[in-house]
Amino acid sequence: MTYRILILGASYGSLFGTKCLMAGHDVTLVCRRATADLINARGTEVRIKLKDEAAHRTIASTALPGGLDAQTPDNVDPKGYDLVVLAMQEPQYLDRTIRMLLTRIAAARIPCLSLMNLPPLPYLKLIPAIDAAAAEAAYSRASVWDRFDPHLMTLCSPDPQAARPASEPANVLQVNLPTNFKAAGFESPVHNATLTNLADSIDAARFEGHDVPVKLRVHDSLFVPFAKWPMLLTGNYRCVTAGAPISIRDAVHADIELSRDIYAAVQTIVLRIGAQLPDLVPFEKYAAAAERLINPSSAARAIVAGAPMVERVDKLVQLIGRQFGIAHPAIDHAVTVINAKLARNRLCAA
Repeated sequence: MTYRILILGASYGSLFGTKCLMAGHDVTLVCRRATADLINARGTEVRIKLKDEAAHRTIASTALPGGLDAQTPDNVDPKGYDLVVLAMQEPQYLDRTIRMLLTRIAAARIPCLSLMNLPPLPYLKLIPAIDAAAAEAAYSRASVWDRFDPHLMTLCSPDPQAARPASEPANVLQVNLPTNFKAAGFESPVHNATLTNLADSIDAARFEGHDVPVKLRVHDSLFVPFAKWPMLLTGNYRCVTAGAPISIRDAVHADIELSRDIYAAVQTIVLRIGAQLPDLVPFEKYAAAAERLINPSSAARAIVAGAPMVERVDKLVQLIGRQFGIAHPAIDHAVTVINAKLARNRLCAA
C-alpha cells in the first residue's frame, strides 16, 4: 500500500521523508517558498553513513521510488493525506500560515505523528498523571494546539541527529547519528495499522541493494518517546552556558557524575508520570553515544544565532517535576540561563 504523507518542515523532516520515499510512499514537504522551489527543482539529498562504511553516502530523492513535492503552507489541503508528520521546532508553529494549516489539519481529523522534542500539548493530555494546564507555560503559545483531538496525536522520539551543513543549500541534510525513530502507537487500530505498515515498509526498503539505518519503531507504551527527556536535560540544554555554547559531548562528559545524577532525576520524573524501566535508555548507553556528538545542540546554536524562542523541554520537565515535588539544581540552573539568554535575544530584536 502506498501512503500519502504530509510533513511539516523540510529540514529534519527530509530525513523521515527520505525513508518514506525509499519505501515507495508519496511525500509532501511543507516549507518556505524559496526552499519549496529548490526542492521541486532539484529534490532533496540526505547524507548518511551505512553500516561499516566510513564516508557518508548521498541519497537523492530523485532516485527513489516515492513521489516528492514541496509546498508552502497556504497551498496545502490536508484532505487525502494518510498521515501528518510534525517535524518543525515548536516555536515555528506560531507562524500565521502554519497556524492556519494546523487548523485545517485538525478539522480534517488526519492522524498526526510528532517529531518534536517538545510534545504537542494534546499528547500530554493522554497521560492522566500530567496536569497539562500547568505545563502550558513551557509552550510558545499553547492555544496553537487547542483544536486537536488528543486521540489523533502520537509522539515519536527524534533520536537521529541530523543538521543542514552550513555551506550547503537548504535541500541537503547530513545525518550525524543514525539511530531510530521511536514512536508510540495511536489509539485507533486503523491509524495504528498505518503507522506499523509504514514502519514495515521502511524496514524492507533498500538503497542500491543496501540496508540504510534510521528505522521507524512503533511501541505500545505512550512513554517510550519520553526516553529522550533525560538525554535532552543532561546534554542538549546544558550546551547553553553563561558564555559560549559547548558541545553535547562536553556537556555530558565534563562532569560525568553530575550528568549521571541529572539523568537519574529526569528518569524519576518520567517514571512518576507512568513509564516503566524498559521504556527508558540506560545512562551508560546515552553517555557512550554522546561521545560522538561533538557540536552544540540545535537549541544552543539557535540561541547564539539570536533566536527569541526555542523548544523548552527543559522548562516542561521542570514544571512536570514540580507537580511531583521533584527538582534538581542543574535543571533549575539550565532553565534560568536559557530564560536570560532568550530574554536578551528578544530585547535585541525589539
